[in-house]
Amino acid sequence: MKLGILVGAVAIAIGCAGSASAAVTVLGDTSAQQCSEAAFHQMADQTSLQFCTTALAEGTLNRRDEAGTYINRGVMHMMRRDYEAARLDFDQAIDIDPALGEGWINRGAVDIIDKRYQAGIADIDKGLTLGTEEPAKAYYNRGVADEGMDDEKSAYLDYQQALVLEPGWDLPRQELLRFTVTRR
Repeated sequence: MKLGILVGAVAIAIGCAGSASAAVTVLGDTSAQQCSEAAFHQMADQTSLQFCTTALAEGTLNRRDEAGTYINRGVMHMMRRDYEAARLDFDQAIDIDPALGEGWINRGAVDIIDKRYQAGIADIDKGLTLGTEEPAKAYYNRGVADEGMDDEKSAYLDYQQALVLEPGWDLPRQELLRFTVTRR
């Protein structure tokens, strides 16, 4: 099976945290594939969660797809704002395949939602080092954490990098509009 990965992005709007989620592609005609497709289409209903749980219970996934399925289910939990369950799934994915950058980056997003900014930055940095299919979301999340730590310069640079990597993405563009850059 082939695995593709997306990363959740944390959004802060007018002081209220929310999340934009992402998923892992698992190919084949299985519950894991249905779980993957649901997560990619940002579906987090009970049926979609059940696809993931069924795939994990079947015990037929290779290590990477099992980790990806935990990530997908964690993303769905994030969409449902069940951050404790999301963290448990991301931790499980990291335990199964610690080389999968998306597990770290998504766990970092949950850290940020929990206002554990330094832990979020550390997880995102680890995920970026390992590699991710959507680095723009990782930089965006790290920018949110930077702001939470009152590091406006780093936040600006991270939002800017997110926009360079995804020029059509409005979230970092909107965040950058709040900044005034001056030379010293």
